This record gives sequence, C-alpha cells and structure tokens, in this order.
Amino acid sequence: MAFRPDTAKPLNELAEILLHAPNSLAPGERELIATYVSHLNDCYFCQTVHGAIAAAHLDGDEDLVRRVKADFQHADISAKLKALLVIASKVQRGGKHVTASDVEEARQAGATDIEIHDTVLIAAAFCMYNRYVDGLATWQPQEESMYAQMGKHLASEGYRTPSVRPSAAD
Repeated sequence: MAFRPDTAKPLNELAEILLHAPNSLAPGERELIATYVSHLNDCYFCQTVHGAIAAAHLDGDEDLVRRVKADFQHADISAKLKALLVIASKVQRGGKHVTASDVEEARQAGATDIEIHDTVLIAAAFCMYNRYVDGLATWQPQEESMYAQMGKHLASEGYRTPSVRPSAAD
C-alpha cells in the first residue's frame, strides 16, 4: 500500500466501507468473513491481521477466530453468520458456485439482502487483496504480537488512509 498511495486510497476506502462503517453486520462478523476467505486463499498476512482485528472486535476472543478458520460450522457463531460464510467460501472458489439455495438459506437464517451483498463483496474483494499481497511477495511480520497490536488499532481506527504530507520539496 505504501508503494502506490494513489491505489491504496480506493482500496482502503473499500475496506472501510465493507469492514468498518456502520452496517447491520457487526464489524467482528465482517472481519471474520474477510479472515475466513483469506484463510481459504492461504494468505498469511490477511488472515492473521484480519483475524486479529476480528478478535479485537470480539473482546479478544482469538480462539473463536481459530475455530471459525478450522471449522466454522461447529464454531460458536450465529446460524446467519454460518450461512454467510458458506456463501463467502463459494465466492472464494468462484462466484458462479453461489446458488439460489445458498442465498435462500442465508435469508432463512436472518440475513438481509444487503448483508448477502456485502458478504459477496467482502469475499470477492479479499480474493483480490490476498492476491495483491501475495503476488507482490509483500513482507509479512512473523511476530504474532505485532498482528494483535495492528488488529486493535485497525478495529478502533478503521481503514482510512492517512493524509499524505507534502514533501519538503513541495
């Protein structure tokens, strides 16, 4: 993101809207969707940082994040979130894998059309973000405590790109 601030800005704005801005899905739920898709894509950085953000939103429950990644169907999350994770996992494989039945099951579990829409967009966006991070062989800290610290910061501050300061030459 630091390499191209002009492209980072819209990417961060999209993340802000999808993951942090007011929504009927709690930020922790949206971060779990991003984490799960990143886990399926084997993107270490994204699954770790967004898992830390999810945990920060979920009162520090890192174990829940691990359970969702390992087997969300048996994790202690709502039936609605489980139905949305089914949709997200299918988007991760390819958008055409999502069926009308998947959408109907999510609705039956209490998901609204905007929540279904946003789940699809989170999953699709994180396929892009994951490929962006991994495709550039981005440096990824290996120290877990760094992710926890980043997670707490992003959970409270969101994804707004800091304003660019003019250089001394400007």
